[in-house]
Amino acid sequence: MTEPELQGQPELPKTYHPEAVEGPTYQRWLDQGYFHADPDSGKPRFSMALPPPNVTGSLHIGHALDHTFQDYLARLHRMRGFEVLWLPGMDHAGIATQNVVERELAKEGRTRFDLGREAFVGRVWEWKAASGGRILGQMQRLGDSVDWSRERFTMDEGLSRAVRHAFVSLYEQGLLYRGQRIINWCPRCLTALSDIEVEHEEVPGELAHLRYPLADGSGHIEVATSRAETMLGDTAVAVHPEDPRYRGLIGRTVRLPLVDREIPVVADEAVDRAFGTGAVKVTPAHDPNDHEIAQRHDLPAINVLTEEAIVNDNGGRFQGLDRYAAREAVKRAFADLGLLGKVVAAPHAVGHCYRCTTEVEPRLSLQWFVATKPLAEEAMAAVRGGRTRFEPARYEKTFFGWMESIRDWCVSRQLWWGHRIPAWYCPDGHLTVARDDPDTCAECGQGGLTQDEDVLDTWFSSGLWPLSTLGWPDQTEDLAAFYPTSVLVTGYDIIFFWVARMLMLCCHFKPQTPFDVVAIHGMVRDAHGKKMSKSFGNVIDPIELMDRYGTDALRFALIRGANPGSDVPLAEEWVEGARNFANKLWNLGRFTLSSLTTTRGEGVAGDTPASPAVAPGGEALADRWLASRLERTRAAVSAAYDHYDPAEAARLLHAFAWSELADWAVELAKPRLAAGGEDARRAGATLVGAFDVTLKLLHPIMPFVTEELARALSGVETITLGPWPQERPGDLDADAEAAMADLQEVIAALRRFRAEHHVPTASKPRCVLVPVDTRQAALFEAEAESVRRLTRLAELTVAPPGTAPSGEPATKLLAAGVELYLPLAGLLDLDEERRRLEREQATLEAERDRATAKLANPDFVAKAPLPVVGKARARLTEVEADLVKVAEQLAALGAARP
Repeated sequence: MTEPELQGQPELPKTYHPEAVEGPTYQRWLDQGYFHADPDSGKPRFSMALPPPNVTGSLHIGHALDHTFQDYLARLHRMRGFEVLWLPGMDHAGIATQNVVERELAKEGRTRFDLGREAFVGRVWEWKAASGGRILGQMQRLGDSVDWSRERFTMDEGLSRAVRHAFVSLYEQGLLYRGQRIINWCPRCLTALSDIEVEHEEVPGELAHLRYPLADGSGHIEVATSRAETMLGDTAVAVHPEDPRYRGLIGRTVRLPLVDREIPVVADEAVDRAFGTGAVKVTPAHDPNDHEIAQRHDLPAINVLTEEAIVNDNGGRFQGLDRYAAREAVKRAFADLGLLGKVVAAPHAVGHCYRCTTEVEPRLSLQWFVATKPLAEEAMAAVRGGRTRFEPARYEKTFFGWMESIRDWCVSRQLWWGHRIPAWYCPDGHLTVARDDPDTCAECGQGGLTQDEDVLDTWFSSGLWPLSTLGWPDQTEDLAAFYPTSVLVTGYDIIFFWVARMLMLCCHFKPQTPFDVVAIHGMVRDAHGKKMSKSFGNVIDPIELMDRYGTDALRFALIRGANPGSDVPLAEEWVEGARNFANKLWNLGRFTLSSLTTTRGEGVAGDTPASPAVAPGGEALADRWLASRLERTRAAVSAAYDHYDPAEAARLLHAFAWSELADWAVELAKPRLAAGGEDARRAGATLVGAFDVTLKLLHPIMPFVTEELARALSGVETITLGPWPQERPGDLDADAEAAMADLQEVIAALRRFRAEHHVPTASKPRCVLVPVDTRQAALFEAEAESVRRLTRLAELTVAPPGTAPSGEPATKLLAAGVELYLPLAGLLDLDEERRRLEREQATLEAERDRATAKLANPDFVAKAPLPVVGKARARLTEVEADLVKVAEQLAALGAARP
């Protein structure tokens, strides 16, 4: 194998400056088209659809984790020779975007109604072109290796056609209908919300006991409610049929106070006898459970609130009050009539709009619904049948738990921005649902059609994302090549919002599955595990962290904490630590490049730096050990990547690169490199090859610094296209690893002794090493110079196994079974060392006495948990062993007295 030409290779600056590397590197990747997917390449396929961020959004720390996770998968498979499509895009975010533009209009003193629908939608498109989508540039800053040529937007013409096709198809199949149902209504956004768009939080509340007089004047029945104002819409009182307290009242009527309306007392098994008084008011237009009771008993529904949650004309004298003012007014009116019982505090969970946090109002409304039960069955069948699997698998239970109790999905929204519902009404009220805008009514043939004012829930279009982005309903080349997608990466918080929607819609329209694997990660939290919130003051801005520490540092810190499916703690100091790791790699790269230049300067033939042959014919222990450790690390890292555990891969690579490669391997190689000759060439080639493999293993997580170093090291154009390091089982060498472990333990023990006893750096003691057997004797004879140099010894003598030096007093250390004797004369201040040991002895004796007394106490032994007792006994054993060591050291010092 010929040597590479060093001339013309990039020269590494002394210090790594991420800002000088990241932007130019990403632009070069784009210019070269490395991320563009070719459906005709003939390579095995790997595809992902990026969870589309909102057009209103900017990169937050959750995006940074999610995108880094996906990017490692894309880069990993690209390096392994797959044709990778990672398809980017954005969501039009109906409510959020409309709110943004309405706020802009408010600054001008106008509302959307002043503009009218067409002009308002035009204004939103203008905003999108000027200000929307800034997150896309931030994705490039993060290093996302997406195929920008295929970028999609949920309001694109092609995606809009897919949405309309899906809506009409579901309608034609009887799986989508229009009906009166109780829905979640936001009085501020003035739109319906699906169940998953409602966030429940516990708030202070009350239970007001209201007395409803029986119509015949013979008494009253008392109900308890947390929303007294809705009694204005009551149409019955319900009791459990087996409740003896009310059995005689079933079928009678009460006179509803304040509105003077007679309503019946009905029996229904849905009533919870333990709640309140056991009798519940039935308000069918304002409570989903009440609505179901009303349907079973043919009760009317009376809506008493406007869309803004203000009492309407059905509320009589309370008309015009908002719901909270009406609540207090109704209680006062009941009190004036002597019909208000007790009012008790009762905190309870209340739904809030996920966008504006306004308290949601249950409301009977005419809306469009998807019948989800059949779709849910198809989605669950895909998971049960193994066509889609969750990683970690425990999230399948979460998925099934929600899908098995799913309710029909309200998909209509009272907004202007979004996919308008493809339904038209003729003057006679007939309904026409069509893929293309109709001119006449499908039922009666009349013209003058009016399109439905509502738009579709954003999650409806997002639910088609894996299909629509690849050109469905057309049978496109991309759809044939890249569907189903390989992996969906997402947080556990949107399993219901999005994952379930995609599985339902995509399994229905293209049976099989939209993705083979759902890889779930957790939420990013602060270092203490607390949710990040502006109110807590613990929000971390990823852009600021990238400015301060570099993109690779942020990516590595996030991935290192991303244990499968678990929340991800993050602190700025951890990002700083990851920056230090990047600097360590940079310095290692500079050293490796200089060692390559040094060995080349001798004109010694050798392997190319990028060669996977780590120790070509090398006999040195350090070379065999490094090759073996590298192969074990490569195998473990590859397995971790394949099991969606990049956190484990990051930990393994950090430990290998920092400790084994940058510390041990480099330190052991330095004297060999300095000596020159064939051994220097082998040491340099081993280091270069190991570093090259390490850079490739790290590239999916830290793409920028690894790319820059690899280009400098070997002159390759890029490593982003691979090749991925191949397995080399022949490099595994258990004997070399065991021998190096002994060597490391001895060196560590000597270094630790120097540090603990404050032996001056300039002091170079002598050491006698007594090995366990002839194998160790041969090892330390061969590596004596390495031990001497790395521990600053004047001399290392290897004695025959089983012997002990005699003569001058010495301290004895034990490491890897080896006995290490260090003469004390001139090494330590003997008096000070004796005093230190005596203090240590006194402390240990006091601890031994306490532990002995505790374990002699029968109450402690009998009553304390077994692990506690076991821990106390183990500690006593340790203390007694330490006392023996201290006594031996004191005895040795005694013999050393002048």
